[in-house]
Parts: sequence; structure tokens; C-alpha cells
Amino acid sequence: MPKGLSQNVKHNLEKARSAALAAVEVYNRPGPRFRTAYYIVLIIIAWTALFHAIFYKRGTSPWYKQQGKNSRGDRYVRIDGDPKHWDLSECLKQYFEGNSPADRRNLEFLIGLRNKIEHRHLPELDAGLYGECQAALLNLEEMMSLQFGAQYALSEQLAVALQFSRVVPPEKKKAAKQLAVTQAKSVKEYVEKFRGSLPSSTLNSTKYSFNVFLVPKVANRKDLADTVVEFIQVDEANKDELERLEKLNILIKEKHIPITNLGLHKPGDVVKILAGKLPFKFNFASHTASWKHFKVRPNGAAVKPELTDGKYCIYDSPHKDYLYTDAWVEKLAIELADSNRYQNITGFVAVPKQ
Repeated sequence: MPKGLSQNVKHNLEKARSAALAAVEVYNRPGPRFRTAYYIVLIIIAWTALFHAIFYKRGTSPWYKQQGKNSRGDRYVRIDGDPKHWDLSECLKQYFEGNSPADRRNLEFLIGLRNKIEHRHLPELDAGLYGECQAALLNLEEMMSLQFGAQYALSEQLAVALQFSRVVPPEKKKAAKQLAVTQAKSVKEYVEKFRGSLPSSTLNSTKYSFNVFLVPKVANRKDLADTVVEFIQVDEANKDELERLEKLNILIKEKHIPITNLGLHKPGDVVKILAGKLPFKFNFASHTASWKHFKVRPNGAAVKPELTDGKYCIYDSPHKDYLYTDAWVEKLAIELADSNRYQNITGFVAVPKQ
């Protein structure tokens, strides 16, 4: 540890690093079922310790204060004589204050998920949560390096996990369908609702979810120093770079269809809900004009009907129709509440309901 850091800072930095490495180890180790549960618990410990180190470095004690005007004596809440430290949720409030960047939302998602899965055994969820888990690790290393120096980077102690299969075996597909059971329903609802509430800028940020495609590197390596796996950094502030990446994603991305269409609505249901919410008449023609305006799905004769805006619409391949998310219903309820916007989006005059 470098000189100049207090014992509290050093202790929490070491704890953060150890917990992060343990999280990666348990996630990459072959065999464990529902590795995500173990990973989330450990990565939350790592993040909490890192924030404590940052606050101690700033000269701030990350402890809960006594509440109430009549509290006397000790200013802080104590457990067995020791001050009660802020949990990760409180650390996020203190560090980010009123801001909600993608890395904060990533951790809020994992905190809520941990609370949901604490007493459940749901290995079927592992594959669908990789992006958020990977982003939490990369964000941790970046913040640790920025706050305390590059010597704290974890990259030299980490390795990309080896995968045995290029395809998803039938057993895994069968296991995914088990998400429809009662035990998993509340967790699935939480994931869908949280992701659906995020703006597209956050949902598409690598700070929130880091998803990768492994493409075989066909060129022979010239020497041992050549890397087999390379992470290419994307400048999210560069519009041209993001557009190029989006085109690539459209070409190769895998579409994730929620199991049993949980939390999704048929067009008729969307019309019925909005007809009750909006101050104007709303029908199928209004809805069709709306999804065309916002380009959330292709037209009916599209060669690739699955190329939808996944935040608002999903193509249901078995039934060959489109389903819409809660986020889509909420978006239209807001967008169409104004008569001018209603006419601009749908092309129809906003007729007040009788």
C-alpha cells in the first residue's frame, strides 16, 4: 500500500480488492449453480468497501448518525460498540447525491436483485444477468484506479473465463423456460420492470450493462505478448462511434424474448389500457400510427420482424405477433396526453372522450 493513506483507507481497499477477486473466482469456477447469487453478494461487499475507502480518504466517517433531536451522547449509531457503517445504498446517495449515472443505476439494480434472490435458488437467471455483473466489475476497477491509482487495477489478476460450448445446449434452453414457475416470477418481474424503467442512454451504456460477442481471432499470434481476447473501448460521448456500434449490434445481436411473455401486452390490451388513461379517444389506428412514429418495430411484411426496440416491443416468434412492454404503455400515456403531440404522433385530431 502507498504511503499517506490511513489504516481505515488501506483496510477497506484491501477488502474491496479481495471481495472483487473472490466474486470473479466464484463466478468463473466450473460447477456452481446460480453463480450470479454468490457473485452479487461479493461484488456488493467490494463496492461498499471501496466507497468506505473513498469517504475515509476524504475525511468523512461513513457512519449512520443518531436520529431525532433528543439523541444525547454518541452522535452515531453503534452495534456491539462499533459505529454502524453505511450500506451500499446509503453510499450511493452520499457519493452521487442527486445524480443517477449508468454506473449508479447498475449498482441499484444489483442491490434490488440481491434482496429478491437472497432466499431463492434460481440458476436459470445466470445467462440473462451477465451484462450487469460484468459492468459492475469493470466500473469497480475504473473507480478504484481513478481514486487511488493504476497500481490498484485488478486486470493483471483476472482472466476471461473459458467456455466449453459454442452453442446453447437444449438443457439450458429447457432450464430457461423454468423461469415461468412461481418461485422465479417475482424476480423476473423485478428485472423486467427495472430495465424497462431505464432511459435508452442508460440501458445502452457499458457502465450499466457490459455485453460482448466473442468473435474468433483468426490471425496467428506472432509472439507470446499478443493477447487472445481484447476489450475495445468505446467512447460513449462520440456520436459517430456509437452509431457504428449500433449498426454492428443490429447485425449480430441476439434477441432476448422474455419467457412466457411476462409483463407484456397484446396490441388490444395496449389500446384498452390507454383508452382508459388518455383524455382523448384512442383506438387501433392510433396505436399503429404511434409505433410507426417512434419506429419501435418493423412493418408487418418485414424480412426480420425481430428487429424491434426491445425496451418497448418484442416479437413473439411462436405466435408471429408483437407484444408491448409496460414502458411502451407509460411512454404513450405521457406523449399523447397533450392534444398537439397526439395529432403530431398519430396524425389524427385529438377527440376528447365523452
